[in-house]
Amino acid sequence: MVLEFTQRGIYCPAGDFFVDPWQPVDRAVITHGHADHARPGHARYLATDDAAPVMRHRLGEITLDTVAYGEVRRIGGARVSLHPAGHVPGSAQVRVEVGGEVWVVSGDYKLEADALSAPFEPLRCHHFVSECTFGLPVFDWPPQAGVAAEINAWWAANAAAGRFSLLGAYALGKAQRVLSLLDTSIGPVLTHGAVENTNAVLRAQGLALPDTVPVTPGTRRQDHPGALVLAPPGAFSTGWARRFRPASTGVASGWMCLRGVRRRRGVDRGFVISDHADWAGLNRAIAETGAQSVHVTHGYTEIFARWLTSRGYDARIVPTEFTGETLDEGAPPAGSAPP
Repeated sequence: MVLEFTQRGIYCPAGDFFVDPWQPVDRAVITHGHADHARPGHARYLATDDAAPVMRHRLGEITLDTVAYGEVRRIGGARVSLHPAGHVPGSAQVRVEVGGEVWVVSGDYKLEADALSAPFEPLRCHHFVSECTFGLPVFDWPPQAGVAAEINAWWAANAAAGRFSLLGAYALGKAQRVLSLLDTSIGPVLTHGAVENTNAVLRAQGLALPDTVPVTPGTRRQDHPGALVLAPPGAFSTGWARRFRPASTGVASGWMCLRGVRRRRGVDRGFVISDHADWAGLNRAIAETGAQSVHVTHGYTEIFARWLTSRGYDARIVPTEFTGETLDEGAPPAGSAPP
């Protein structure tokens, strides 16, 4: 086989490398900078030029080689290239060709274009390794413009009522996507340190983002009336968030499709926006590869594999340690039935 699924990760014997391994290896090809895909401890890393700054920020001093999108690198007996996944800035699918047989490891991906990431590129292949974080028909993303209007209307109403707007979003990818949708004429945007540090890295590599104000120990709420406060969802349950009162809380996530998740999180508003493909996006991406063999991972794997099999694919479940999109302690376990 061109790729093998091992206890350390997805392995290419012909090139003696792993894709997004979860245990330390000699050579790792990394799809993007999220912690479940880019882990510490590998001897050598390969990623896209655009993913490199965040990876160095998160992993420290690593031996990291980079390639441009579409650039072919010969590694042993394998031809390897990285192509846009549309997930977060710098994210990639990994195309591996050995003896004319082509495999593609998608990592995490989404098909909806945004102002931050290189748009998803369909790749023809014989075998496709696909996430299915949101592999149920209930996950149907609304148009991005409509979600932006909802967020801005919520923020404006809170500001008019003298409330802060606390909005939870992943520090890498989701937070910057939310920022790109905001109408900053409504008020200032304050950021948690995890978000602001990532903003700084992305701004340094040329990504245009609205101005933000980092929250520091000296930040006084009276100096920022009507502010929207952007933070990882886990910060809401800490003392960090208690200084911003009165407040309305919201979370931006694909999981907000499920009312049970919104209820368990105890937030006032849920905004359906995800950096992963929804049900239609997963099906479209797989169809466009032309692959008959599909290996599904992290998400509703059993349900999605059965669906693909019913559609004529050779679909198989691949256990991995990838997590997809979570809500810290508030997300349902991967593959569980929706609440």
